[in-house]
Amino acid sequence: MAKIYYDEDANMSMFKGKIISVIGYGIQGRAQALNAKESGMDVVVGLRTNDSKTYNQAVADGFNPVSIEEAAKKGNVIHILIPDETQADVYEKSIKPYIKKGKALMFSHGFNIHFKRIIPPNDIDVIMVAPKSPGAGVRKTYVEGFGTPALIAVYQNASGKAKEKALAFAKAIGATRAGVIETTFQEETETDLFGEQVDLCGGTAELIKASFDTLVKAGYQPEIAYFETCHELKLIVDLIQEGGIENMWNKVSNTAEYGGRTRGKRIINEKTKDTMKEILGEIQSGEFAEEWVNECKGGMKNLNNMREEEANIQIEKVGAELRKMFKKK
Repeated sequence: MAKIYYDEDANMSMFKGKIISVIGYGIQGRAQALNAKESGMDVVVGLRTNDSKTYNQAVADGFNPVSIEEAAKKGNVIHILIPDETQADVYEKSIKPYIKKGKALMFSHGFNIHFKRIIPPNDIDVIMVAPKSPGAGVRKTYVEGFGTPALIAVYQNASGKAKEKALAFAKAIGATRAGVIETTFQEETETDLFGEQVDLCGGTAELIKASFDTLVKAGYQPEIAYFETCHELKLIVDLIQEGGIENMWNKVSNTAEYGGRTRGKRIINEKTKDTMKEILGEIQSGEFAEEWVNECKGGMKNLNNMREEEANIQIEKVGAELRKMFKKK
């Protein structure tokens, strides 16, 4: 079993007199910057422009944002929280020139370090604090007095205290209230990509669309199909998150349990598992990372085409109308 670290295992005093420069103020940037600031950290926000939505939000939240270059100069810890696809270029142009011995580079996802898109100097700490929740959840649970579980990792330990720094920042954003598990940049990156592609995002979206289409093509009303294949999914996931898969089986009908246990393996079968192994292999080899980097360099044409095509499929149109039923009037 993995060791879980809590508040008593972390000491934020090691950052006394130090500056945490948060690069980016988007989904994770805002949540982590605010949480750290309210925990007593000296936080500087670094942004590329001073006329963006994120800049205005940072000002409204009480920060005085500076350029990324200025933030990199000031920061003892430089926490990069801009999108994966922009990190390497921004690092080379705006951060690398100001990296000095004794500083620390921090991330919330290991993609650019693990796949060597960013190659840091050997005389700095390179650490990760990765909350296991979107930024809204990181902020919400902190404000409520609790926190979101997180992973920490050390890639380089130049100071001899890199792990302590990761734990200290995890405490500052509220993660050690819930529990923190140590991992590696490789493990976090590869498992994160696999989960997104096979289960959480890719697999789930395709399963919903395929089951919806199957019912509609068989002559059932699209609205009924939507409820049965998409809307109720959250209710089931909530039960699993609450107490595990067996908790879900215990709280659905016997009919649902028997049908699910006997038919589920026909959907997720050995061929499906073989495909999962192929996808994991593409991640481990760096094939997916190279594909994604090239997609970004090409202006994300494939991704934008997929976005445009799937925004107008039937399940999206039906769902948009039905979700109005659940809004308070």
